[in-house]
Amino acid sequence: MARTEQVLVLEPQHELKFRGPFTDVVTATLKLTNPTDRNVCFKVKTTAPRRYCVRPNSGIIDAGTSINVSVMLQPFDYDPNEKSKHKFMVQSMLAPFDMTDMEGVWKEAKPEELMDSKLRCAFEMPLENDKTQESEINKTVSSSTSVKTEHSVLPKSASASLDDGEVKKIMEECKRLQMEVQRLREENKQIREDDGLRKRKVTSVGAPHSSAMAATAMRDEGLSTRVLALCVLFFVIGVIIGKLAL
Repeated sequence: MARTEQVLVLEPQHELKFRGPFTDVVTATLKLTNPTDRNVCFKVKTTAPRRYCVRPNSGIIDAGTSINVSVMLQPFDYDPNEKSKHKFMVQSMLAPFDMTDMEGVWKEAKPEELMDSKLRCAFEMPLENDKTQESEINKTVSSSTSVKTEHSVLPKSASASLDDGEVKKIMEECKRLQMEVQRLREENKQIREDDGLRKRKVTSVGAPHSSAMAATAMRDEGLSTRVLALCVLFFVIGVIIGKLAL
């Protein structure tokens, strides 16, 4: 008795194409569609089970739905002169309404209830132009990925080198030094204004004038020394932060 015609729609219908290079796993997708109003059980079989990994290799397709089956070809040494003899078969049957055990259904199925479709396998190697384009694309992707990685890793490594407590102390010290510099600037400005007023007074001459100028020079000298010390302190803190960041 002739078998029932396959109710599932296969895409592709007759041939699974695997495109190299075959130094890594190559995957082809087989789409199974159930256009009927009944659930359909299916199985995917191959003549070379050690060469392929099929997921899922069996199951139930609900009425009016479809699934994608991934057929993964394992790495192997490709010989262009050798033609592929591998084949796949999609076997199906209408699921019983009272089905509870799928394996039991397959064992008890009658031959006339089974439907099958066969597909052959084809191996293809990319052309030289395709290889060149793929290599250029891979280089572009790898370069952009490396740049992103550098930008994302550097801040992390720098921040990881600094302890939270040390960072807080350094920030507080910098803030205090900034306030000190601002205070010294205001003091220096006030000294210059006072010095200008003294110079405009023509009545202050002789020894009193000389002593006032000497006092002003001493205050300027002390101020310059304090500013120089603060600059040195800023430099030392910058060196410490640079070493911690490295």
